[in-house]
Amino acid sequence: MKLDPLPAQSLLHDYGLKPKKGLGQNFLVDDTILQRIVEAANITSIDEALEIGAGLGSLTRHLAAAAGQVTAVEIDSQLFPILKKVLKGFDNVRLIQGDIMEIDPRELTSKAGYKVVANIPYYLTSNLIRRLLEAPLKPTLIALTIQKEVAQRVTASPGKMSLLSLGVQVYGKPRIAFPIPTTAFYPIPEVDSALLLVELYDQPVIPVESLDSFFKLAKAAFMQKRKMLHNALAGAPGLGTEKAGILLNRSGIDPDRRAQTLALQEWLLLTENYRDFIFH
Repeated sequence: MKLDPLPAQSLLHDYGLKPKKGLGQNFLVDDTILQRIVEAANITSIDEALEIGAGLGSLTRHLAAAAGQVTAVEIDSQLFPILKKVLKGFDNVRLIQGDIMEIDPRELTSKAGYKVVANIPYYLTSNLIRRLLEAPLKPTLIALTIQKEVAQRVTASPGKMSLLSLGVQVYGKPRIAFPIPTTAFYPIPEVDSALLLVELYDQPVIPVESLDSFFKLAKAAFMQKRKMLHNALAGAPGLGTEKAGILLNRSGIDPDRRAQTLALQEWLLLTENYRDFIFH
């Protein structure tokens, strides 16, 4: 379906509104980019899409034209008159007013396997990604326009890993689909953006029953990422310097390495051995 460009500035003016900095409102208005996002997420008529931050409905329209069903969440109640006008011709869109961080995903979708496609406020990125990854009903794909620098951190490989990249890569495979120029937004943001895609695994790399132990280890390691692992892991619950050294040796990991150099399979082995320490 060919859609006419959305006149964002005119719409806001007609309703006496301005973008709210406090809500991180930089509306994505470039129709070519919007269509590329829908195509990158491979949205088809059998898909159920969840959009977070519907804004003026620019992305919502493209999702509605491609998906079977769209649930669009928007926190700013003042935008709803615009959304209802823009989406008037689509009967497969459900609008929800509220804060995504306070809404149970099970209220937004009836089954797992949906796709999240969203242009989100950048201040929300880390917390929102974690919420989606840990949701009781998980999506198969997360497609987010986020700050380019953060997208690069999420997709980092061993040597440049962070708690953020590790936390995402435990649950799925992330990649950067394409960069998004600042001119694609209104108002124009001060930072470059990119479309991040995360294809979720059926099961996390770390077994579900071990995730709590894994995150305790990882948080301890990355809290002091400049320190060698035998010192950094000493701060993990139940360890200390001596046990941290034993844990690393038992896992075949050089205690002089640093957290950002470890691969996922090494974290898996560390976690298994750590649980042996804690539960035996």
